[in-house]
Amino acid sequence: MQLPDKFLNRYKPIIPDFDQFIEALNRPLKTVIRLNTLKGEKEEILSLLFDYQLEPIPWYPLAYRIKNDIHIGNRLEHFLGLVYAQEAASMIPPLILDPKPQEKVLDIAAAPGSKTTQMACLMKNTGLIVANDSNRKRIQPLIANLDRLGTLNVVVTNKKGERLGELMPKFFDRVLVDVPCSLEGMVRKNTDALIRWSESNIIRLSMLQKALLVSAFRTLKPGGVLVYSTCTIAPEENEAVVSFLLERNENAQLEPVKLPGLITRPGLTQWHRSRFHPDLVKAARIYPQDNDTESFFIAKIKKLNSNV
Repeated sequence: MQLPDKFLNRYKPIIPDFDQFIEALNRPLKTVIRLNTLKGEKEEILSLLFDYQLEPIPWYPLAYRIKNDIHIGNRLEHFLGLVYAQEAASMIPPLILDPKPQEKVLDIAAAPGSKTTQMACLMKNTGLIVANDSNRKRIQPLIANLDRLGTLNVVVTNKKGERLGELMPKFFDRVLVDVPCSLEGMVRKNTDALIRWSESNIIRLSMLQKALLVSAFRTLKPGGVLVYSTCTIAPEENEAVVSFLLERNENAQLEPVKLPGLITRPGLTQWHRSRFHPDLVKAARIYPQDNDTESFFIAKIKKLNSNV
């Protein structure tokens, strides 16, 4: 894979084991499936996958990497919603958010529903998930996935995420803010991800991300938990966005991102001339050479009181 020199020069100073990072990007990304326990018990579903060669994902008991040549989209078990093809790193934000049964949860940019359906499993199809997406064209695929996987606790909305803070203040126990981003972390899966890559696009996206995060934080109850995540490497879309929220809200507290078996790197506290909130070391950067995944960024934020 030929990566732009500007991309390489930009990130070499901040990515540990940079040579291993590049090597990992050039390795094919194997398909990962998540077992859907809304449709059956784990062992019951596994018994139906007799021709699969599966490698367990160490930090999630319901996730498996497929080692042999299985085209999951053509399989009956996929059609029936028993399994869901989802990149392993994409499963981490819902696990860090850890929604509980009977809670009220917002997924502010939900389509196509990978994380929404995962959260429905974690909540055992109870409580309420508001699955919002501002793009009307993405609503139908979202609904189709929710239906195929048997979710019963999800309401779909088509609103600008930036407005939800005004519409539903202090309403949710937990909020997932998995924002639109520059997709830098997806190059293993999609080699075209960097075709339109530019620093100006990163800055444009960071403005939207800040607006979404501020709005999402307003929807959170006091004592509630929010997870902010992207599949990009850019500090402007990651640490800078979270730092923007922390510096304006004294009741926003970063908590450590930890998952047994998952290798993470700490968030950055500076980038070029920018300085970020010192607590950003508690955020997690996930690189492909560490867990054989895409790149991801995850921050966990708790709301301490009711000022905002």
